[in-house]
Amino acid sequence: MVKLDRTDRRILHELQQDGGINNLELAEKIGLSASPCSRRVKALTEAGIIGRKVTLLNAKALGLSLMALIDIGMDRHTSERFNVFESAVSEFPEVLECLLITGSEADYMLKVIVRDMESFQHFLLDKLTQIEGVSGVQSRFVLREIINTAALPL
Repeated sequence: MVKLDRTDRRILHELQQDGGINNLELAEKIGLSASPCSRRVKALTEAGIIGRKVTLLNAKALGLSLMALIDIGMDRHTSERFNVFESAVSEFPEVLECLLITGSEADYMLKVIVRDMESFQHFLLDKLTQIEGVSGVQSRFVLREIINTAALPL
């Protein structure tokens, strides 16, 4: 675990709010000059604290209005079976998250997003249930997102 000082935390906070902020704006926000700010960001990146940078899109503006949480049960609990499943779902653009879970009848939980119920049916029947080893599927639909963040608590 890397030790972070107050300035590092402020840099990380600002970058989590706006990953596209330029170095000069970032430096101004945290009270550093541009060169030391750039060096700190580089060091945080090299330490593996800052990973990849992405642009978050507005799903509704793109017509993706149906979000579902899907519990997946597997027929066998072997690493081969799990590898096949994980490899397959990694190829599905509808899958936002895939989590291997415990404390439930399910082995995996997926968070998926699609246009509508017809698209969901296609995803479920033509993709998800076709993966070897999937023995059970239970879907829940999201009515409203209350919190949607990728920011980590610092």
